[in-house]
Amino acid sequence: MIINKIHLWQEETQTIDGFAKLSITLEYPNNKRQALWYRLPSKYQEYLTDSCDPFVIATIFLAMSRGHDLIIHGQVSPSLLDNLEEFQAVWSSWRPNIYRRISINANIEKEQEKIVEKEIAISAFSGGVDSCFTAYRHVKGICGRRKRNLQASLMIHGFDIPIQEEDVFKRAFLRSKKMTSSLDLELISVATNFRQAIELPWEDIFGTGIASCLHLFTKRYAIGLIPASYTYRTTTFPYGSNAITDPLLSSEACKIFYDGAIASRFEKIQQLLDWPEAVENLRVCWQGEQKDRNCCRCEKCIRNILIFRALDYGLPPCFPEDVSDRQILNLRVKGGGLDALKSVARAVKIVNKQESWVKVLNQSIRRNQILAFLEKFVPRRWKKILVTMKCWFSGR
Repeated sequence: MIINKIHLWQEETQTIDGFAKLSITLEYPNNKRQALWYRLPSKYQEYLTDSCDPFVIATIFLAMSRGHDLIIHGQVSPSLLDNLEEFQAVWSSWRPNIYRRISINANIEKEQEKIVEKEIAISAFSGGVDSCFTAYRHVKGICGRRKRNLQASLMIHGFDIPIQEEDVFKRAFLRSKKMTSSLDLELISVATNFRQAIELPWEDIFGTGIASCLHLFTKRYAIGLIPASYTYRTTTFPYGSNAITDPLLSSEACKIFYDGAIASRFEKIQQLLDWPEAVENLRVCWQGEQKDRNCCRCEKCIRNILIFRALDYGLPPCFPEDVSDRQILNLRVKGGGLDALKSVARAVKIVNKQESWVKVLNQSIRRNQILAFLEKFVPRRWKKILVTMKCWFSGR
């Protein structure tokens, strides 16, 4: 049996116009070549790893999806390779029809020098509720013995904001910097073509994308934090970032932690009310036309606005417009979005809110549950009827 291979060739780091660019070339069995790169301000070049660890993490799903072994022409940490074997075991069990276990072979297996002094941490930072909560709780020391020596945050261009939208990212970065600066955290930006190079379901691969970026900085930071998307109680599998597989993206030099899953979104926002810069600059939206601000119309914006209402805060400055009962009623969500909306309703029930929007929220959830049921069980030939029912539910 012939086993196909993907070769990963490490390229020399380039410094151009004040930016350092780390890259690899992927060579496929058909001799097709593709670049994967990370670009960041050259002043951080002394922090950057010499290892291929970030690139192995970034490409693991790509190789698994094709069933091709990875051949690394460079240095990789054996501790990471050990962890990635278990990572593969988990994901090939969760999605056996998509991902298969493969072998990873490197020219050199060598642990990177571990920065043990104070074990400095860096955290991914998007400017949203989860990343703000992680930053705030570690700086303020409200996470007990789990507190890390957090000194920097990392904002990634090319994930929620497309890589070609440079001006949009600059504006979003400035908003984030207002928050991190108020906590005396350094905010580092990195741009990458990860989403273009690894064309797989984003909800599967985004955790490896984040971890690969955190691994870039192992000459400075020994701990990388990935803010939790869900609580331990509400996590569903498979999902690209979670408490099981995120730590399996660690090496001896860089430990990856899934952080903040102890708190619900309601509890996170409740903590952030004491941080004025966050209330003014939170960016939770990724569906709006202007991705550096909140659109106040998508389901994510609406449910966060409702949490602020439930906390008796009113409309925070980060949302330029309030939402109406009609907008709440006409929300169309399913899957994780519907689960998130239900969690808002549970939080509202706990604080015993009685306003009209609470009734409308519950009506919206029931409508979406009915539509989700119909989409799942109604035969395909009745699709036109289902579309008509959706329009009727929406009042259009």
